[in-house]
Amino acid sequence: MLLIPAIDLKDGHCVRLKQGDMDQSTTFGEDPAAMARKWLDAGARRLHLVDLNGAFAGKPVNAGAIKSILAEVGGRIPVQLGGGIRDLDTIERYLDAGLTYVIIGTAAVKQPGFLHEACDAFPGHIIVGIDAKDGYVATEGWLETSNVDFFSLAKEMEKMGVQLFVYTDVDRDGTLTGPNFAHYEQLVAELTTAKVIASGGIAQLSDLTRLAEIGVAGTIVGKAYYNGNISLEELKGFGG
Repeated sequence: MLLIPAIDLKDGHCVRLKQGDMDQSTTFGEDPAAMARKWLDAGARRLHLVDLNGAFAGKPVNAGAIKSILAEVGGRIPVQLGGGIRDLDTIERYLDAGLTYVIIGTAAVKQPGFLHEACDAFPGHIIVGIDAKDGYVATEGWLETSNVDFFSLAKEMEKMGVQLFVYTDVDRDGTLTGPNFAHYEQLVAELTTAKVIASGGIAQLSDLTRLAEIGVAGTIVGKAYYNGNISLEELKGFGG
């Protein structure tokens, strides 16, 4: 199982939110590029970036910070990014700047035709982000909740050819209360070709062990490290 450190960007800084609430943010670093370099030096094999302002605005906002990260670590390890990606031009600009994968969330739900186009135009570079509240898909920076349940969307997207999902239980994200293991068990058991990256709620090393046993392809680690619940040495020992 791949461990993927998270760098969430708000107003150009590295932060963590609680349950996606921009008013409940904690700043963990003023220099995103330095944070990325820290993870690279620690042996990270991939980075997960989120443009939080972009997710709410529906367009890139922290492009400067993202480009500084790519200038620091791009080409050395794969970097994936979600938040505010709604058109092909944005995807192309990010990939040209050195990004490896883009994560499409809101647009995958509201504009499935766009997702088709993106997968066709940039094969191998598209990940679908599924964020859910009470099991139903949340969009627009988690401000809106649809009537589509997370599993139905995942199955539908798999039929479209999506190979990789990042699944986040919004109710657990940033709470340090443990992941929604039941949802990951269902996704891993029922998806036939697509793989799942877990995100949200990681609190301790045993959570990572259980997710590995369930069979997720990777797990995004954020607040559990930044808050001191899991040490860098423990992550290295786990293989992340």
